[in-house]
Amino acid sequence: MKFVELFTDGACSGNPGKGGWGAILRYNGHEKELCGGEMETTNNRMELTAVIKGLEALKEPCQVRLTSDSKYVIDAIVQGWVYSWQRNGWRKADKKPALNVDLWEQLLPLLQQHQVEFVWVKGHQGHPENERCDKMAVGYYNNLP
Repeated sequence: MKFVELFTDGACSGNPGKGGWGAILRYNGHEKELCGGEMETTNNRMELTAVIKGLEALKEPCQVRLTSDSKYVIDAIVQGWVYSWQRNGWRKADKKPALNVDLWEQLLPLLQQHQVEFVWVKGHQGHPENERCDKMAVGYYNNLP
């Protein structure tokens, strides 16, 4: 199984507001950058979208080390919250509806397809790839009309 590094970040101007996401895939010395965005979104939706788009870009099942500054994404998966939300009809422990269900439903099958290790980094602290992903995300939404 190929080993791929995936770095992701999402950003928003206003929350909700214009948003962007960036992802860097690294395999065997090669890198691929991906980015996109939406006119009206939230930071958490952009964080999730970056992870989804990065994993969707893989053409076969891979071992992935995913590095993100999103506690929302990483904790929901590593702590198992998202699986509880899913089992409970997309309701959280407090019985309130889980947010971003459409994106979680896209992400969960990708997590079954790949072996993903999650690494959290503190945002805006000089992590080179995290900073590059942030620049891509911000650059994208700054170019939206």
